[in-house]
Amino acid sequence: MAADTRLKPPDSGVGARATGDLISAVMRTWRTARDEHGPVQQRLHAMLAPMGCDILAPVFDSLMTLCEAALGRPFRVGRQRLSADETMLIGLLDGTRSRAACVDCPRATASALDCALCSTRIMLALAR
Repeated sequence: MAADTRLKPPDSGVGARATGDLISAVMRTWRTARDEHGPVQQRLHAMLAPMGCDILAPVFDSLMTLCEAALGRPFRVGRQRLSADETMLIGLLDGTRSRAACVDCPRATASALDCALCSTRIMLALAR
C-alpha cells in the first residue's frame, strides 16, 4: 500500500492560532508595503526574522500576489478584525476551506494558486 503523502492541516489549538496570527500579520505587512510601493520582501523579511521565519518572505510574497491575481482585485485586510479575505486565505492554508469553493478564476490562475498554497504549507511546516 502506498503511504499517504497528503499534507495534513496544522493541529488545532495554540499552534494553529499562532499560525493564524502569523499569517494575518504577514498579510497586513504585505498589503501595507504594496500600498506604499515599498520593498515588499524586505519588509516581510524584517517582520519574520525575529521569529526565525525570514525564509518565508518570498513564499508569502508569491502567495499574496497570486491570491490577488485569482481574486481579480486587491487583497483586503482588516484593521481590528480579520477581513473576509484574511479569513479565506487562513482557511485555504489550514485546509478548512477549498480554493474551488472560495475563488472563481481561470484554470491557469487556479492551478498557480493551488501550487502556491501547497508550497506555503510545506514551507510553514519546515519553518516550525
